[in-house]
Amino acid sequence: MTEKKLRFIGALLGAGLLAGCNTAQSPKVAQNVTDEVFFDDFSYQDMSGFYANDWKVRTQTGHPGISGATWSADGITFHDGIEGAKNGIVRMTSKTGGTGVNTQHTQFCHERKYLEGTYGARVFFRDEPSSGPDGDEVIQTFYAISPLKAPMDLDYSETDFEYLPNGGWGAGRSPAMWSTTWETFQLEPWTKVNEYTRKPGSYSGWRTLVLTVMNDEVTYYVDGELLSTHSSKVAPEVHMSMNFNLWFMPKGADGSAGPIESEQIREYQEDIDWVFHQAGAALTTAQVESAVEGMRLSKVTHVDKVPAQNPPLVSECGL
Repeated sequence: MTEKKLRFIGALLGAGLLAGCNTAQSPKVAQNVTDEVFFDDFSYQDMSGFYANDWKVRTQTGHPGISGATWSADGITFHDGIEGAKNGIVRMTSKTGGTGVNTQHTQFCHERKYLEGTYGARVFFRDEPSSGPDGDEVIQTFYAISPLKAPMDLDYSETDFEYLPNGGWGAGRSPAMWSTTWETFQLEPWTKVNEYTRKPGSYSGWRTLVLTVMNDEVTYYVDGELLSTHSSKVAPEVHMSMNFNLWFMPKGADGSAGPIESEQIREYQEDIDWVFHQAGAALTTAQVESAVEGMRLSKVTHVDKVPAQNPPLVSECGL
């Protein structure tokens, strides 16, 4: 990328911080603004360009999801000409027949170097499968996470947007958006320390998701509307990777019903238009969208000015 383009991005971001305030959000914004910006428009033709920009795909088996399921790059595709998306999108497709042997989950992640600042993504959620019978408890996400080094390790961070169109987490079968911030957990026996918010209703279609991590507080917004605020008791403490995944809830997870009783294969999809991070600043949704639009006007499809940790932190794109 040319120095001219980088200066242009900085100017547009700066202008966005002075204008475009979204009254649906908290007024505390734009603290300690730096040029440490990450943006990806997902305008790829194939996986080689995707990998070249430091995205990884999960291939590890294991938690979360249906036991014995595979995690594979086969579910990741790139598309142009999608209604509602200006440029290309990345699509995750996951499928299940109700058991581990016929379930494929999908996840991809970026480097583990993100902590304080603003995280944003424009995502297309779906209430129904693209094929097969409806009803599985499926989870469509955007989140940031660090590895859990040991059960109940307090040196752990995770912030989640999770859309559950068919319910889950023991809260019935109606659609809902969940935001969850984790202090720690262990799998056996299942023990969790977190704060969560559940907002019922359908979130199908294009949604702009923004979360901020600043001053030992985490805030979550959907389309500029405040969804939740979580406290210093669970706020992230260590650097995280940015992730998207699409998986099926197993029966019994926190009282969940799990997959429907059918061996017919069904597929669910989630599309991502763009993803954004501004280190060291809490931005409104309007400011994030202004920065993204500025980069698109400048024909910038990818920029990564967020420095890696020294030494770089391992990000295995697992849990």
